[in-house]
Amino acid sequence: MVKVSVITAVYNGEAYLDKCLDSLINQTLGDIEIIVVNDGSTDGSQEILQRYLAKSDRLKCYTKENGGAADARNYGLWFATGEYVGYVDSDDFVDLEMYEVLYKKAKENDADIVECNLHHTFDDGEDVEVIERYYDRKDLLKFGRYVVWNKIYKREWLIRSGTRFPVNLIYEDVEFVAMLIPYIRSYAYVDIAPVHYVQRKSSVNNSTTMRTLDIHKILMNVLGFYREKCLYEEYMEALEYFFIRIVFLRFFTRMCRIRDNNLRRKALDANWKLLNEIFPDWKKNPTLMKLKSRQGFYLRTMNPIIYKLYSGIFTIAYQVCHRVDRKWN
Repeated sequence: MVKVSVITAVYNGEAYLDKCLDSLINQTLGDIEIIVVNDGSTDGSQEILQRYLAKSDRLKCYTKENGGAADARNYGLWFATGEYVGYVDSDDFVDLEMYEVLYKKAKENDADIVECNLHHTFDDGEDVEVIERYYDRKDLLKFGRYVVWNKIYKREWLIRSGTRFPVNLIYEDVEFVAMLIPYIRSYAYVDIAPVHYVQRKSSVNNSTTMRTLDIHKILMNVLGFYREKCLYEEYMEALEYFFIRIVFLRFFTRMCRIRDNNLRRKALDANWKLLNEIFPDWKKNPTLMKLKSRQGFYLRTMNPIIYKLYSGIFTIAYQVCHRVDRKWN
């Protein structure tokens, strides 16, 4: 039986696909399959895939019309036969022992999910992000790492949960992980950092368009899921902090990078409005009130005036950095 199926969606990835595939087909884990979904690429990606198909029987390739990374990942799951499933983006790469280590940990703990640390890989070097460990499902919702490519998932458990990636939205990982959390029985971690998350200016995650507001659709989908499954009351406090964290941290700063002044203001106003309409008493959130970190202090300072002040400061900072970057590059 295949131990791990790794699903990789490819769209016009000829510039970096070789490095990704080399890191996957040469995994030290013996029983592994690599499922690549060519999501309607128009460059030389298919020719690269044909070349790798000829030299590795671990690789399986499927082609479909372009539908986005989420749609390609969902499609790839249909063909997976492994006991566990992992996801790797085609512009990233992993260390050769990654899936052997994660699979061993999964078997030791009969885990539904195993998570590892990761590298942020830049042109001039790398830094390691060490993942905090959380075993309580509510803590995972509040503080967990909302990416899918530093984890493996028990395939039958994943399929039974019915959780899939939302199509035609970016930041699909956030919804996928948030909706899996109530189904988790056993969660495990390993200390290694075998994932190399490559930071490119052209990537979707560095987008500075109004598509950043897709995160609001993701948040509403998550909220609707917890209500539909009659989980809202149980998870309400965790959901509220999940919204606070999303609205005021990473996605807030992304909205500050939108260059068009009118669109940026529109996005930032919508961001503030969303949280305050869904959770009008968010300032009283028990988790927020107890946080002793600088992050907690920052979040507790938020009010309509401070929010606009931070918006202005972050916007100016990003504009200055952009101008300096353009001058020197």
